[in-house]
Amino acid sequence: MEHQHIAVIGSGGSAMAAALKAVERGARVTLVERHTIGGTCVNIGCVPSKIMIRAAQIAHLRRESPFDNGITARPPAIDRARLLEQQQARVDELRHAKYEGILADNPNIQVLEGEARFVDGRTLSIRNRHGKDQHLTFDQAFIGTGARPAIPDIEGLAETPYWTSTTALESEWIPPRLAVIGASVVAVELAQAFARLGSEVTVLARSCLLSREDPAVSEALEAAFRAEGIRVLNNTQASQVRYGNSEFTLETTAGPLHAEQLLIAAGRTPNTQALNLEAAGVTAPDGMVEVDDHLQTSAPGIRAAGDCTNQPQFVYVAAAGGSRAAINMTGGDARLDLSAMPAVVFTNPQVATVGLTGHAACQQGIETDSRTLALENIPRALANFDDRGVIKMVAERDSGRLLGVQAVAENAGELIQTAVMALRARMTVDDVADELFPYLTMVEGLKLCAQTFTKDVAELSCCAG
Repeated sequence: MEHQHIAVIGSGGSAMAAALKAVERGARVTLVERHTIGGTCVNIGCVPSKIMIRAAQIAHLRRESPFDNGITARPPAIDRARLLEQQQARVDELRHAKYEGILADNPNIQVLEGEARFVDGRTLSIRNRHGKDQHLTFDQAFIGTGARPAIPDIEGLAETPYWTSTTALESEWIPPRLAVIGASVVAVELAQAFARLGSEVTVLARSCLLSREDPAVSEALEAAFRAEGIRVLNNTQASQVRYGNSEFTLETTAGPLHAEQLLIAAGRTPNTQALNLEAAGVTAPDGMVEVDDHLQTSAPGIRAAGDCTNQPQFVYVAAAGGSRAAINMTGGDARLDLSAMPAVVFTNPQVATVGLTGHAACQQGIETDSRTLALENIPRALANFDDRGVIKMVAERDSGRLLGVQAVAENAGELIQTAVMALRARMTVDDVADELFPYLTMVEGLKLCAQTFTKDVAELSCCAG
């Protein structure tokens, strides 16, 4: 399989992982990118959003914290333009260090700028910015074109200057009032960030916040939002949007809503519309490329990974998929196992999950037992004077084997990896309860939650083993 030619379409997390692993294993790669090198995560997704979220958290703590009785609170002056300058500088730095520089230094990867389109199962047509086409033949191909914000079909929306996550993260403006349509990851992260930077925020949720998660997660996050003054309208949809006199007017099932800015964060849609997938025999219902656990599409010799596929939309899943696809394109046999996949929502408190919820386990015919631990039972939370949130564990009823963990807590994204390892090791809740956990850490909450399957933790001493 050495020296074969692999065409990689895209340059984000999955595409870069595929390209680098393929050349590492002896292949020659041509990487095709139509816009900016680096894809969504570094340019307009994970990196800029987490920078903005962190800045918003600092602003919030300067305005209000659990220690205001002894530390003077001072409402901060927000200079969004300067924050944006700092944000973009780090984005540019990381794009060059982790994408552009690596590609430039690798002689086995040729980068072509242009829009790729399949001619058949072994040929691409690439149109550059000047409208000129060139053909590229390949032995195998990898599709890693990512996704873009999905825009709902709402009357009048297209004629308004609404934001998507991309334009919101690039804006120098903090609107006095911000309406958010959507209640999943991007929606809740940006809603809280803008609220903490000074916007009066209203979230329109078709069902509830993070409706795909366990209800305990949604309820805990909504309570935290309401405590910060973020308005959450559950079971609410907009039927019409108008814009005039610098104001949006939304007609909703909860009545009219007015705001200076509207953010559409209603999911993402795959960037596959221009690829002419049918010519290559690639099955993609609604544009989403179907792959198996070996990242194989319906077309021999063509693999895919990341947000343009039916995989979960996380950059680490995309990168893992790209790497494994490259192994398989170069003679190996690697599969992507998502049975213990962690997910983190970077609100405050954070939301982190892994494995099955009780409902999902029931749908698989598994009888379960579960426990929910309020954070007031975790010493670290008490020491922080911040007991917002819960930790929930789901176990198989007969064996006690841990099946899933859902956490809403400060630094939940850090503690969830311990739960991942426990699931991988097929540990029982008794195993987790018997492990040594460092005292006064949030991750100790996993031990305490596991102990609740057999004990009342309220009756235990501080580091009871």
